[in-house]
This record gives sequence, C-alpha cells and structure tokens, in this order.
Amino acid sequence: MAGIYLHIPFCKKACHYCNFHFSTSPQLRGEMVECIAAEAVLQRGYLNGQPVATIYFGGGTPSLVGPEAIQRLLDIVRAHYEVLPDAEITLEANPDDLTPDSLRAFRATGVNRLSIGVQSFFEEDLKWMNRAHHAQQSIDCLKEAREAGFGNFSIDLIYGGPTLTDERWLANIRQAIDLNIPHLSCYALTVEPGTALDHFIQHHKIPPIDPDRAAKHFGMLMEELDKAGYEHYEISNFALPGKRSRHNSSYWQGKHYLGLGPSAHSFNGTSRQWNVANNPLYIQSIKKETVPFEMEMLSPSMALNEHIMISLRTEAGCVLDTVAERFGADKKLQLLTASREFIRKGWMRQDEDRLTLTREGKFFADGIAAALFF
Repeated sequence: MAGIYLHIPFCKKACHYCNFHFSTSPQLRGEMVECIAAEAVLQRGYLNGQPVATIYFGGGTPSLVGPEAIQRLLDIVRAHYEVLPDAEITLEANPDDLTPDSLRAFRATGVNRLSIGVQSFFEEDLKWMNRAHHAQQSIDCLKEAREAGFGNFSIDLIYGGPTLTDERWLANIRQAIDLNIPHLSCYALTVEPGTALDHFIQHHKIPPIDPDRAAKHFGMLMEELDKAGYEHYEISNFALPGKRSRHNSSYWQGKHYLGLGPSAHSFNGTSRQWNVANNPLYIQSIKKETVPFEMEMLSPSMALNEHIMISLRTEAGCVLDTVAERFGADKKLQLLTASREFIRKGWMRQDEDRLTLTREGKFFADGIAAALFF
C-alpha cells in the first residue's frame, strides 16, 4: 500500500510562523493545477503499481483552488493509479474557505477527510499569527463540515505563542473536546529561519519564544486529552478511537509515497526525492515533460537513524526485532545498550522487544532520538 501527496502552493496570507513553500499570488493557480495533473502522469511508474490507500492534498491551502480543481486532480490520479475503494482522501483547508456549499462540493469529489487550520479559538492569537480567518469562523465551519457529511476531520492547534496564556490554551483544548473533534494535530510554535516571526525576534519587536511555556502547554495537552479518551499515537497527533490519520501513519510506518507539486517529497524505500520549491521553474519543467527534482540515496545508517527517529515518536515505538531484521542483530544490541541511560531516567521503557517513550520522555523526543543515532 502506498500514498500520494499533492502540494497546492497557494495561500491568502503569509502566517508569521510558516516556512512551507507557498505563494500569495493567485496568478499561476490554473497552470499549477494542470502541471500537477501532468506530473501525476509523468510519475505514474514511481510506486511500481502499488495500490494507493491514501491521498492527501496539502499546502499551502488546497481549499483555495476550489472543488473543480480538486476533482480534476482526483480524476487524473484515479485514471493512472489503482486507488482503493476505501482510500482515505484528505483535504487541508482553512475555516474562511469553507462554506456549506463548498463543503458539499468537496465531499462530492470523493474527499472524505478534512484537516482544518484552526490554530486557536481566540481572536488575539489569530491576529498575532496573521491568520486570514476569525475565531467564530472556526466554530461555524466545524459544525457545517459535520452537516455536509464529514464525520472524519482534524484540526490544527498551535501552542507556546506569546499571546497564548495557560488559561487560554486550556480553553482551546477543552473547546476541541467539547466539540468532539475526532483528531487533533498540535504543534509547538517554532522559529523558522527567514519567517516573519524570525525577523520580529531578530529585530527585538517581540521577545524570543519561551521553551518553558511550550513544555508546560504540551504537558497540559497530554493530560487533558488523555482524560477525554484521545489516543496519543504520535508526538503531535491525538485521535479518538478509529480516527487516526491513515496517511500520516503511513509516513511513520515507512511506507512508500509519491509527492506531486513544487517542494513535494517522495520516498520509495531506498531513496528520497524532492521537487524544486519554485513555482515558475516547476511549471516550466513540467511543460517540457521533465520533473524537476533532487534525489538522495539512503545509506544503511541514514535509513536506521530515520527509523529510530520516526518510530520513537509513535505510540507503537521502536521494535528491536525489526531493527535486527532490517539493519542487523549488532545494531539491535547497540541500540538497546544506548537506550539504557534513558530507561534509567524514566524517559523510555522496554516492553519485551519494544522501546517506547514515557510521558516524561516525550518532552525530549528529538534529543533522545539524536542521542541514539548511529
């Protein structure tokens, strides 16, 4: 089973914290959709005939291009790939792009899951982030999504920002619980080089982000969602039973995926490739029937390190027998030896042949993985 990711690189506004590839100009939208459709045809051999179990429209803001464009892309994918009848098809969207009519139209294309960029239910936070929507639009669109037939959807929330008090973060979490949101992706605010947020901090217009605040918010998040019955199945992802993201889970399980569109990444088990992050260059290349990408072959140590990093972020953890089968029995023993320090600290646990992070260890997930790298 494999997945397909389609990157739609357009947004209404540039959020202050975002470093994803996108453009706020609408000029190339039509051409871009046709070029992504053309790339889908050019790349039809990449997955070697594997059935497609998940399709994900990310960005950017894919909902900006409208239902007709999404239908066009899905038709092309279905024509050139074996898409399973029960495939999970996710569309990222912002609350200000969703109306009862557009929701019904997106549902009619075959999209059966939404990922909605709420970020916060408070106006002050949204203004600080430079979001295009208002708090009430989030509440309205979640209700309208259900009425349009979307029983499966996710929202994004961001914590650790300077305008987000502990009380408001707790209110955000409890609002999501009260709304019975099936899935939440929650991220600590990070300062990415070249973003507006980075510029503001460098020029002392706002104070640096407080890591202690973010850590406190993460702890509150885990505690509240655990009490509400959510499964913390990946560091940043929480789901009610049966509502985990199949597409994102396939990344963490090391399954193959094809990325279409500028800046999109692909993985086939032995190599990784990524398309040029430049809209005009991408369009020019595709029109010449050439996919503009760079590629790296994964060495055994790179593949092992990636396996360690990804698996430890998940509830399933790192299975030692899998490490032995894929990378050698000696690597299993070395990994187990290196893990003992973190087991002693109470940051990891070993259950038979499985290593997982404890709740305390989840605060240090990246550092622990880095320390275990070969």
